[in-house]
Amino acid sequence: MKATIVKCSFGIFAFSEENALVEKVLFPKNPQNAAKTITKIESGKIVDEVARLIKLVKKKGYDKFVFENANLAKEAEKLGIATEVAKPSRAGELVRSNMERFAVETGFVKNVEEFNVWTHNVTMEIAKLRVKGAVEKRDLIIAQAIQTLDDLDKTINLFMSRVREWYGIHFPELDRLVDKHEAYARLILELGNRENFTVEALEKQDVPKSKSEQIAKTAEASMGADLAEADLKQIQSLCKDVLNLYQLRENMEKYLETAMEEVAPNVKAIVGALLGARLIAISGGLTNLARRPASTIQVLGAEKALFRALKSGARPPKHGIIFQHTYLHEAKKWQRGKIARALAGKLAIAARSDAFGGRYIGDDLKADLEKRLEEIREKYTEPPQVPEKKPQQEKKWRKNKRAHKR
Repeated sequence: MKATIVKCSFGIFAFSEENALVEKVLFPKNPQNAAKTITKIESGKIVDEVARLIKLVKKKGYDKFVFENANLAKEAEKLGIATEVAKPSRAGELVRSNMERFAVETGFVKNVEEFNVWTHNVTMEIAKLRVKGAVEKRDLIIAQAIQTLDDLDKTINLFMSRVREWYGIHFPELDRLVDKHEAYARLILELGNRENFTVEALEKQDVPKSKSEQIAKTAEASMGADLAEADLKQIQSLCKDVLNLYQLRENMEKYLETAMEEVAPNVKAIVGALLGARLIAISGGLTNLARRPASTIQVLGAEKALFRALKSGARPPKHGIIFQHTYLHEAKKWQRGKIARALAGKLAIAARSDAFGGRYIGDDLKADLEKRLEEIREKYTEPPQVPEKKPQQEKKWRKNKRAHKR
């Protein structure tokens, strides 16, 4: 015999093929516990209430069970029963259209008013659990981490421009001699006054010998003003804070590498942890990225240029933020559109595999992508010929001719 298993807000029921109630198991009266049970059933998990109901129904001679939830039916097969999926089932529609009557008849509540209060409370608890589940997704945490990294870069650049101007009063020539912000801040913190910029001291700070000699020679002949000890200490204090920010940035990068390996290993294999995290952040999550077609992923981050092109009829952008990948920004200009399409196509497959529980295929996708890039580089070695524009005089003549005809 066949029994249909139906879940509702206050319990789980088994109906015969004639839609007669065979057996029931009611949920706890506590709305929080009931909401947890309902959420687990909806996600396809066999909770105690479902297992107990199946056991009771089997004792009555039923050997086949119909579920409205395909995942729940698949899990129920592990209990050694035959299952079917029917969505929606006739028994399910019967329960949902007479829920208040079933709640009173089964003794779950005394009257309809009490059931309405219960429905409100349990619905609120289910909504809280769903919001909590959505917030706990790690891809949203990755989006916050990459935005923090970008904020750190902006802050470091802001502080370093101030340090260079401030210390430039004392040693202005050092600004053009040391390009890297981190090295510049470390030299000021360790050496301080320009008189300490000797060849020996600079070499101890891992500065190459030729560069050390150049900086030391420039320091001796510098035209900068003298600084008081208290002023220099304030500059060094700011440099120390900037170096701490660099350390924080380094730790954040390592954290993102680990988190991306767990959340989106396929995306990371193709574009790296940082660019992959930026794509997830722009899309609003890994699932949103996976739902987008490759053509949209190709121009993510170039929305302004895209809508300007749609409005004005200008040429649309060939790529968005994926331009940060070395495959694109190191490519020849006329090859970038084709490479962007190939890269976006593989990214779409990788994101879907990560978001919907697929296996690791990052290495295969990357190998296919590199093969396609070789084909593009070999086939399009020269830039395409641009068609010659017609002379302006000829255009003007045609315009006058049309006006004359009118």
